[in-house]
Amino acid sequence: MLSWRVGDVEIIQVVELTTASLGPHLIPQARPDYLSTIPWMIPFLDSSGQIILSVHSLIIKTKEQTVVVDTCIGNDKERSYPKWNKMQSDFMNRFTDRAGCQRSEVDTVLCTHMHVDHVGWNTYRVDDQWVPTFPNAEYLFSEREWDYWKTEKQSYGPVIEDSVTPIFDAEIARLVKSDHRISDEVSLFSTPGHTPGHVSVRIVSKGEEAIITGDMIHHPCQIKHPDWTTSADIEADKAVSTRTDFLKKYAGQPSLIIGTHFAGPGAGRIVRDGSSFRLDY
Repeated sequence: MLSWRVGDVEIIQVVELTTASLGPHLIPQARPDYLSTIPWMIPFLDSSGQIILSVHSLIIKTKEQTVVVDTCIGNDKERSYPKWNKMQSDFMNRFTDRAGCQRSEVDTVLCTHMHVDHVGWNTYRVDDQWVPTFPNAEYLFSEREWDYWKTEKQSYGPVIEDSVTPIFDAEIARLVKSDHRISDEVSLFSTPGHTPGHVSVRIVSKGEEAIITGDMIHHPCQIKHPDWTTSADIEADKAVSTRTDFLKKYAGQPSLIIGTHFAGPGAGRIVRDGSSFRLDY
């Protein structure tokens, strides 16, 4: 379990699973024979050179709040991807026992977007009902993101129906603008392209800064090649421009970049690498 400190704020990674099986489908340009020749990329690849993706939540603990960013895939849910269909993981045990965070102490849940692997533990099954996993939390969703998905079907199954709509039914959902400020230390900023209302998270404390990317950057190979799109991007051209602008802005800055799907070290700083960029960890 990885964790980082940014000023007075602690950020804790809770992993649900890691996989190299999605790589060839998600980022077809990410050829193992090529990526294996890039030394700094090795911790983010398996032994055959396939990209590794981590599915995890990030807990942000400030002095006043406990915020959960993205809630992974979830258990018991009908999904078209066989390995995720009615999955049974020990994620919640890791969340409470290893991360030391009780469900009842979470006061804010934030989903960077509404894809299947970012909203799953919003709810869990009790008998035949989906109920909120974090009963004392306010769930924040981008207003623009919800406007898109409330009329669109997801390819992985009834994601909105079992992991988002029950939160609205419980009257603990809140639609926010893409620049919403959660607290003095934690705020959102718009990073559209992967989905129309995608947001990333900025944490600032005592002059230090960290960014949680969401799926603006799926894998560090997109730091070297920001023009590499994913099969899950809804607005691919916009995703490329958003990612490129972000990398240009943060290259050479001391800000910690925490990848929502980065395996290995999980985070680092963006530096220039010739005409492109790399992750310095």
